[in-house]
Amino acid sequence: MRGRGEPLHAPHLSDIYANSAIQQQDYSATIWLRSKEKLEHSQQKCIAIFALLCCFTVLVALIFSAVDVWGEDEDGITEENCNRHCRIVLVENIPEDLPLSIDGTTHVPLSTGLNSLLDEAKHSVEVVSPVWNLNSWDQETWPNSGKQGQLLFQRLLNLKTREVKLKIASSLTYSAELQKLTEHGAEVRFVNMSALTRGGLHSNFWVVDRKHVFIGSASMDWRSLSKRKELGVMVYNCSCLAIDLHRVFSFYWQLQYRDYIPSIWSKRVTALYGKDSPVTLYLNDTEVTAYVSTSPELFCPKNRAKDIDVIQHVMQDAKLFIYISVTDYLPLLIRSSRGSLVSRYWSPIDEMIREAVVLRGVKVRMLISFWKQTHPLTFNFIMSLKSLCMELANCSLEVVITTGWGVSLPITQGPGSSSNQHKLSRRGAPQS
Repeated sequence: MRGRGEPLHAPHLSDIYANSAIQQQDYSATIWLRSKEKLEHSQQKCIAIFALLCCFTVLVALIFSAVDVWGEDEDGITEENCNRHCRIVLVENIPEDLPLSIDGTTHVPLSTGLNSLLDEAKHSVEVVSPVWNLNSWDQETWPNSGKQGQLLFQRLLNLKTREVKLKIASSLTYSAELQKLTEHGAEVRFVNMSALTRGGLHSNFWVVDRKHVFIGSASMDWRSLSKRKELGVMVYNCSCLAIDLHRVFSFYWQLQYRDYIPSIWSKRVTALYGKDSPVTLYLNDTEVTAYVSTSPELFCPKNRAKDIDVIQHVMQDAKLFIYISVTDYLPLLIRSSRGSLVSRYWSPIDEMIREAVVLRGVKVRMLISFWKQTHPLTFNFIMSLKSLCMELANCSLEVVITTGWGVSLPITQGPGSSSNQHKLSRRGAPQS
């Protein structure tokens, strides 16, 4: 440097201070940036932890809402004490102008059974019915025939004064009776079966206090209490079975405003018991096993037995006889497609009957209604069943077609029986 003629100078004091200040600023900026990064990292951790806690809380809430805890919301019922004193009673309605009896005795009238359930109600009455027509009737055609329905309807209206909750699930979009019940404190929910299954609601059952139940053919129609042949069962003091049926009601209850079946349901609507895990009960002091089944398959949450599977199970277990009573016997699926009706053979139950009669020698009796809506092909299927036993030994199939007005047509087929064709006039068949 000196050789180049440039003098050598010592660093000026101000330069040293300036450099120190710059270094101090750089150091402070570095510390601030690091602090900022730590703060941001801490905030991110807090947010992540908070999110995890929220997710955990929601998960716990879902788990506890989905798992039934015996004794919490089931009115103090436990699995140990719910099935020891169950009582079952058959209830039946026989039309007033058909006083049929065997040995001078009849079953408990349907109206008596339903009123007895209302007598027992302390907290809740849950009803599923596709029809609500209790409070009106044709006085000119059937004078005084609607009194039982009117009385039952009035008792349902009065449940509010007893502080008993009434809940109703139905497929009716509008009903004057449901509207009136709503005005008197009932909760009513609509099940849109057309959107859900392209079918209709046919379930008829009551659950009272989650202790007593009614399951049967009768809907809430005055004619079911006076003019129609109906059959059902009342089960009293049987909380295990009642709670399981209450879960079926809860399934219907949650379908309000839905046009689809959710793929995931709360465990509170899943079955407590099924075909492979029935509940053991003491019905009228006799030990039995039982469970509830439903249909269609879309309406069967986890572990719920399907009706068709249960029918097959019962028929395949039959050793001696199978007795069948149905309104219609028509193994067809009939749907409307592009303005025309399309029919398809629906075989399961028809095949079960044929298997029982032909392969296992089980005696089959069938009671089939003949009424205004009876499809003409019904008789074709009956005659097809009748022909099974024409040349078989130990084969027994009996079919009786009845109008419900005391007129019946027996069709019996066995070895050596006549194969004459029988005809029944539609004149005199009931209109409903």
